[in-house]
Amino acid sequence: MEYNTQKTQLHLPEYGRIIQQLVERCKELSTKEERNEMAMAIIDFMGQRNPQLRDEENYKHKLWDHLFILANYDLDVDSPYPFPTREQLAEKPKKMEYPKLQGDFKFYGKSILQLIEKAIELETGDEKEALIEVIANNMKKSYNVYNKEHVTDDVIFRHLKELSENRLDLTGIETLEKSKIYYTGNNRNNKGGNNNNNNNKNQPNKRRHNNNHKNRK
Repeated sequence: MEYNTQKTQLHLPEYGRIIQQLVERCKELSTKEERNEMAMAIIDFMGQRNPQLRDEENYKHKLWDHLFILANYDLDVDSPYPFPTREQLAEKPKKMEYPKLQGDFKFYGKSILQLIEKAIELETGDEKEALIEVIANNMKKSYNVYNKEHVTDDVIFRHLKELSENRLDLTGIETLEKSKIYYTGNNRNNKGGNNNNNNNKNQPNKRRHNNNHKNRK
């Protein structure tokens, strides 16, 4: 007897024509007891033909599902698992969410994402603005170090807006140089620089004073 296995083979080619014929034979048995016995034998045979399935979770359940599919959803046997319906198998899997840190963003790191989430949670105010600017400055440093090239601020603003799903927006600032955090950092550096310069100026005077003292002796 010839069996039309073309449609099934497209879905489960790993089982082959022999198992398909056994399934068709099982469907033709007159008593449920005989069908149950043969179905168990087919399940064991399917497992032997595809030992890699044993590494998967609930592989027995999958074998029974495959048996029902091979039977074209028409097999009257006692299964230890509920058989799937055509509608269930026809459902498209849920779309996977791709990680935000990919492509242009992969070098920013998870810590940036955590800071972004923290900034989103903060209420509008100076603290929120300061944190956003800190995030942008760190993003710029990460970009420059990773890509070994200078990045314009508008690119950083665009990346920040996209990573925050439009909830953090610095496009109102022309450049990071005009942000509060930039000026605060620069002022501190300048003060430190001025102190260092003053210390350096005083050092030569001390040397001259010591030399003069020696000459007098």
